[in-house]
Parts: sequence; C-alpha cells; structure tokens
Amino acid sequence: MQAIILAAGLGRRLGEFTAGNTKCMVPVNGEFLIDRMLRQLRRLPLSRIVIVIGYEGAKLREYIDGKYPDMNIGYVENDVYDKTNNIYSLWLARDIMQDDDTLLLESDIIVDDAIIDMIYESDYPDVALVAKYESWMDGTMVRIDDDDNIISFIPKKAFCYNDIDSYYKTVNIYKFSREFAVRRYLPFLEAYIKVLGANEYYEQVLRVITLVDATGIKALSVGAMPWYEIDDVQDLRIAETIFADTDSRLEKLQHSYGGYWRYPGLKDFCYLVNPYFPTGKMIEEMKSSFDVLLRNYPSGMGVNSLLGAKYFGLRHDYVVTGNGAAELIKALMGLTAGRLGVTAPTFEEYPNRMNKDDVEVFVPSGDDFRYTAADLMDYFSDKDISTLLVINPDNPSGNFIPRHDLMKLVEWTRNRGMRLVVDESFVDFADGDDNTMLLNSILETASHLVVVKSISKSYGVPGLRLGVLASADTDLIKSLRKECAIWNINSFGEYYMQIFGKYEKSYEEACRKIRKVRDEMYERLSTVDYLRVMPSAANYFLCEVTSRFSAAGLARILLDRYGLLIKDCSGKRGFRDGSQYIRIAVRDTADNCTLIDALKSL
Repeated sequence: MQAIILAAGLGRRLGEFTAGNTKCMVPVNGEFLIDRMLRQLRRLPLSRIVIVIGYEGAKLREYIDGKYPDMNIGYVENDVYDKTNNIYSLWLARDIMQDDDTLLLESDIIVDDAIIDMIYESDYPDVALVAKYESWMDGTMVRIDDDDNIISFIPKKAFCYNDIDSYYKTVNIYKFSREFAVRRYLPFLEAYIKVLGANEYYEQVLRVITLVDATGIKALSVGAMPWYEIDDVQDLRIAETIFADTDSRLEKLQHSYGGYWRYPGLKDFCYLVNPYFPTGKMIEEMKSSFDVLLRNYPSGMGVNSLLGAKYFGLRHDYVVTGNGAAELIKALMGLTAGRLGVTAPTFEEYPNRMNKDDVEVFVPSGDDFRYTAADLMDYFSDKDISTLLVINPDNPSGNFIPRHDLMKLVEWTRNRGMRLVVDESFVDFADGDDNTMLLNSILETASHLVVVKSISKSYGVPGLRLGVLASADTDLIKSLRKECAIWNINSFGEYYMQIFGKYEKSYEEACRKIRKVRDEMYERLSTVDYLRVMPSAANYFLCEVTSRFSAAGLARILLDRYGLLIKDCSGKRGFRDGSQYIRIAVRDTADNCTLIDALKSL
C-alpha cells in the first residue's frame, strides 16, 4: 500500500499563516501539519508516499527532503494550482493510483494517530473515514445504510438542514484498492474533468459513481476520536486546543470563554445555563422569524430598554438593557467612584474593573463560605467604601441572602450614603417565589439601589447576550445608556424579549425543575469521597477537593478521559492558601449522572 497526500492548494483563508508557505506548513502546537502526517504514515509499512505539490511547492519539497531523507517520498507537481482544485491534483497522480492500493489524504487535516491506524487496518478494501454531522462541520456529507455502505454523497449545494440527522461528514481520508481505482474511479475521474473541468473536488466523482451505481465504499466512523479540518484561523485555534497536551488544552478552553459547541464531545460543566429553558415551542417560534430578524436592524436602546422593562414589569426609565450583563457591569464600574466592598470568593467581573487598592474584601469565616446581611454590615461598618456589591446567590459559593434580609442591607447602606449593587443573575434558582429585587415597589423607595440580572444564565440563552440593570436613580440610568451603543442588542435578542411573556409559566416550571435536579445532584455529589460539597441556592456547586487530587489535576483528568469541563476555582481570592476548590454546573439529569459516574470511577 502507498499514500498520496494532496498539498497543492493556496490556503487563502489562513491569511498570514500561508503567506509564503503552503497550508501543510502551518504549525499546530509547534508541529507542522505535514510533519504530523508523515510521522503518522511512517509507522505503517507503506511502499511509498507521494505528495502532490503546487503553491510554494519547491519550498515544501526542500523542507521534506531535508528532514526525511530515509523515507521513500516522491512528488507530483500541479503547476496550475491557482486555477484548479484538488480533483486536478488527483488526476495528475492517476498513474500512481494504478500501481497499488492507496491511502488518500488531504494535507489540511489533523487527526489522532489511532484514526490513521484504523483505516489502514480496516478489512474493507475501499473505505472512507466519516464522522456524525455536527454544527461546526462543513463540506461534503454522505448518507450510509445499516451495513455502513455509502449510498450517496451530498455536496455543499445539495446540503439540507432538515436532513442533518442522517448526515455524516467525510474526514477527507480514504483507502482505495487498486482494483477500484483502475476499474471505477479513474475512468469516471477522466470523464468528469473532460466534461466539467478541473476546478472541482475529487469527491464529486464519487458522487457521480453513486448516482450511476453503488460505489462499494464503506463508511468507517471515527466516533469520538479527535480530528479537525483547518481552513481558516479560527479552525487553527480550535485544532490547537483539541490537540494540545492535557494541561494546555484545559487552559486554552478556559481562556476561550465559551464557544464550546465547536469542540466535539465536550460537556460543559463550567458555564452556568438553565438546560430546561427556552422550550422547544419558543425556539420554533424564533426559528420561524429567522429570515426577518437576520435581514433587519434591531431597534435602538430606547425600544430595547422598554422591552427589558416589560420583561421584568418595571418602569421604563428605571431600566437599561445590555449586551449581556457584562456590558452593563463594565459601564457601571466605569461610573463608580470611591472604593468598592466585595465578598470573596465571588464573581470577579466587578472588582476586576476597579483598581486593586480601591477594593475592600470581606472573607466569610466559616469553611462553607456562608454569610448573612448582618455579617456584611458588621464587617463594612468601619470600612471606607462608597459602593457595596452583593452577588445573590453568590458565585461560586451558592450562598443566598433572603429578600427580607437584603432589605435590611438596603436600609443600612442608605443611612451610610452608600450605593448598593445587587447582582441577582441566579436568584430564580433559589427556593421560594419572592426573592427578586426587580420590583418597582423596592426600587422607587431606594434610589441608591442598583439591581443587575443576566438573562443568559437562568433563562438559558447565553448566545443572545442579554442582561438588564435597574435603578430608580434615573440620572445613573441615563448615563449608562449613553455608555452603551445604540444598537447594543441584536434583532434575535430583541425578538426573544418581545415574545417571552407568552412563555413565562414555562420558565417558572423550568426553574422548579432545575431546583429539583440540583437537590438530587447535591445528594449524589456528596457521596464522592474526595469532595466536600457546599449547599447551593443556584445552579452550581462549590466543592472542596479534600484528598487524592488537586483541583487543577481533577479538572485535567475529567477533560482528558471523559471530555468533561469543570471550573478550577482555587485561584480565586478568599480561599485559604493551598486549598483546592472546583465549581460544577448543574445540567440535566443524564449529564449530571455522567459527571458523577466519572468522579466515582477515579
């Protein structure tokens, strides 16, 4: 068996990375794509490797010949690489395909070593590697039957989103027997180029064969094994994360701050989102207006603040709607003078917007990080602060102060001339129905009170980026609106807020459901012998890792072995030196069981 690598393309979408270099010379975590591929092929008893070169071909050939003098590597040159596509590159290698069975690979693919071994060792003479369709995939899709026969190739133009459940993506690695190449593929390849030209993809020929007759090509699924196709700089970043060593992969994921839908098989127990809302019906309603929303400008700040006010039943002049709570936090902290009082450990977005010397930190004395309104008043009574921040429930501790106690804090801060900021992004997960401070009756009697709420978290729509800030200090509200862009909310977020009222009962039911699931998860997590689990009023748990692992070590193991992402909180201020803490989000019952089973298996 031999291998043919197609490496003639320009790789324009990789911009600076392919300026003066062919795509396969792009490094992923310090290793060129071509080096990785040749290293993987070197382990196989191949008779030869042939590389079809084009753009910067001389430079690539010089590099390979200098680094791999002991390997039997030949070259085919595509001199018109800028006017043709990979169908022509393969046509130039047609005589080689007639000599032996062939592994065919595209040079912009990065795969796990086991994937190369799997296709080489397959008993099927003609095989295509495939992966079940996921939303990040692009390019040629196939359908397969119950016996793993490929029954059709679906090019981009024929792609139908209604059929994605039946699609598999080709990984662009094939094994073709010499007989298949000589008797079927190459005759069709010649005819296709003569009729339709050379600016096409070689998989189009396979599509034509399936239209005429069964190809006989089997689909071999890579399952959960890692692979990625690198077409642009975003693909490169993702590939570097997927194929990083365990330590680096965890760090890269945590510093990407989301976008985890792009990573196959990853379950996110890091970000905190309601898994039971929005309902399927609400999603369908939003889908039905997709075209209109996509093609039209959203309303400006004035209208969207009206919608935010309607959403929570507040006066319009009390509300500013933000592109996520993060936009509002940044604007609020930019308008905050004096020193800020915070509790630790806590959500760091607020204090991180201040100078370190302007932050006064209260650390609860107990091991479970519980505290009350009285504790805050006692600690800050002799501290020089102008603003007091309360995250309620707190993140990551899950500590919760009931509303009747918060009202004591409202009165206390008013008497001291302080602003009180209450972030209640997780309050709907707390037991009881009378916890929110987003009420006109509360705000209008306490103009020094500011209430912030993320719509992303408890409402399960982080992709829409929505949040609100409310206060009876209308001068502050006007200033905050000026700090935000006039079109800070997109049309999808605006429409979501417009229709939410029809689904409010469903939302209340979703919150009741997650409380029940959270309580069940608490009981199960408490049986993991190396974790001490703090009770929580939110949809997450702070856990101390008491033995056997460090927090970072546990996070690495869960990611490496099970594809589970948790939050290592040990670096947060407020923890004792050397103590180890993680935060685990509550997902649905099935996912929660997956995580707990993994924790118990260690």
